[in-house]
Amino acid sequence: MAERSTAAVDVADNSGDEPLTAQADQSTADGVAQNRERDTDSSASEEAQGSGGEDLAKTTPPELHSGHKLARRYRLEECVTRLDGFSSWRAVDEKLRRAVGVHVLPADHSRARSVLAAARSSALLGDPRFVQVLDAVEENDLVYVVHEWLPDATELTALLAAAPLEPHDAYQMVTQISHAMAAAHREGLSHLRLNPSAVLRSASGQWRIRGLAVNAALRGISSDTPQRTDTEAIGALLYAALTQRWPYESDAYGLSGLPKGVGLIAPDQVRAGVHRGLSELAMRALANDGATASRHESPCTTPEELVKAIGEMPRIRPPEPAFTAPPDYQRTTYQQGTYGRQAPHAGATQPIPTPPPPLQSRTGRALKWAVSALLIAALGLGSWQLADALMEHRDRSGDTDTSQTTDDNDKSPTKPVTKPIAISGAHDFDPFGDGSEKPSDINRAYDSDAGSYWQTNFYKGADFGNLKSGLGIILDLGKVQQVGKVTVTFVGDTSVELRAASSEASSEPTSFDAYTKVAGGSGTSVTLTPDKPLKSRYLLVWLTKLPLTNDGTYRGRVADIKVTS
Repeated sequence: MAERSTAAVDVADNSGDEPLTAQADQSTADGVAQNRERDTDSSASEEAQGSGGEDLAKTTPPELHSGHKLARRYRLEECVTRLDGFSSWRAVDEKLRRAVGVHVLPADHSRARSVLAAARSSALLGDPRFVQVLDAVEENDLVYVVHEWLPDATELTALLAAAPLEPHDAYQMVTQISHAMAAAHREGLSHLRLNPSAVLRSASGQWRIRGLAVNAALRGISSDTPQRTDTEAIGALLYAALTQRWPYESDAYGLSGLPKGVGLIAPDQVRAGVHRGLSELAMRALANDGATASRHESPCTTPEELVKAIGEMPRIRPPEPAFTAPPDYQRTTYQQGTYGRQAPHAGATQPIPTPPPPLQSRTGRALKWAVSALLIAALGLGSWQLADALMEHRDRSGDTDTSQTTDDNDKSPTKPVTKPIAISGAHDFDPFGDGSEKPSDINRAYDSDAGSYWQTNFYKGADFGNLKSGLGIILDLGKVQQVGKVTVTFVGDTSVELRAASSEASSEPTSFDAYTKVAGGSGTSVTLTPDKPLKSRYLLVWLTKLPLTNDGTYRGRVADIKVTS
């Protein structure tokens, strides 16, 4: 497997696993984790999630311990899950000096092949909204899967242990997770164990999903309707985020279930103050066997349908920051001139001395006279200058000999007339990537329609996920022309450079080095003005930093380009 350069990553999913044996729970000298795993999924809920119902002969897990090395690289540190023939560890990649997570199981385990296949398929997706698989190897009678470890991320389980999510946070969670799962299903991948332990919120507020395809393969879970299973799981996550309750009768993931025999209750009926639109969205995703939400909308049975339903909702904005009034001013007990004096008795009313009238002293009277004299002098000088200017203007207007001529000192340079330059053609330019990004939509970048745009692929960071230095659009002006400025309109704050080919170029250059930087800037509407006069036929609008989008990824979007002389 090709390794990824991204750092840090997954925490093993240990909610929903069967309890560890007493022996696995005992303290050991080699540092194996001592936390007892608690089963949060009953056999009935396992069937609801689509368990394949395998009757496996238990395979003895390999004897591993803290300090054991895999491939002379991954040093196991702490066991976080051990059950059903496999174990999950927090480990250290000694080559790259970073923390990673590792799932380990015997090569002869009945699920070993399916785990390898699931890990490799998940790694090929490369979507930053999922915790990434870094390696999947069969070696020395072992199969192990290496994945990211996210030390700064918090499980949804831990967030809900404190309180339900605010409406804006719940909206962001369901939006990002729905978009991510829709993208995964378009590539033929499903999760099938999407629960509060598999959803993480990073320190930047981005939601990440761990265990795509791998968690289900480790436990032998399958489903005849994977899209429906994952969609219902997203509905359960939203329900729990709004109510701090699990939408089934059994307790799970540290959350209380619904009262038995009552059935599924809408979130806004379980807890006061729940956002009505999100409540109905959760019911549509949880709808089963023809059941629908309170307003009788059709149920959402796939992540794509859920994404469409979210798009039809009014956007939920973050709450306004609360204003904290400053504390009332309190007079200090120390006052000038009280040092060494006896403090007044408590409760005694102290007279407040009346300040003297302003400017009643000898110095004050002198200051008033000085200011008055200055004002009179200023008014006199101003009146004289105004009268002199009026007289000079009248003399000039009466002089017929000089009315038709202009003194050389009064001449001002004529401002150059600017005019738009038509763009005869354009195409995307990705010399440091795969050579092309959305070429079919390139005309939207200069069609004078602010509602349409050309966009890049999505990336894990503003700097193109450290994959390349940038990408852009080459503009063909039809012939060599004088370029005064280029105005670029973006969707979201974007950093951009204007580069130009030599005016002597007989054909369009294909090398990045053939374009020289002449201007730069950032924002949503950037005017790029060359420092020196510029003549060129081929211009390169080069994007260097991308904005964050609503789905938690980084993507450049060019709405319009104008070139003027």
